[in-house]
Amino acid sequence: MSTNLIHSDPRVMMGNPVVSGTRVIVELILEKLAAGETIDEILDAHHRLSRDAILAAIGFAAQALKADVIYPIPENVP
Repeated sequence: MSTNLIHSDPRVMMGNPVVSGTRVIVELILEKLAAGETIDEILDAHHRLSRDAILAAIGFAAQALKADVIYPIPENVP
């Protein structure tokens, strides 16, 4: 997995992290996976993505969660 596949530029998608060379934001990939889409389904819908790019997006999100920021979850979350 290469973190070079994820890029953030204020001129592209308002600075949201994207897969390099695309306008596909990391958040979209994570939302699709959370909704139950498979990697193959995401690849079919976004032809400029690669399996490595999707794995890099997941890795990027994992690293972001390791920051010293705490995200409290309300008790009434379904």
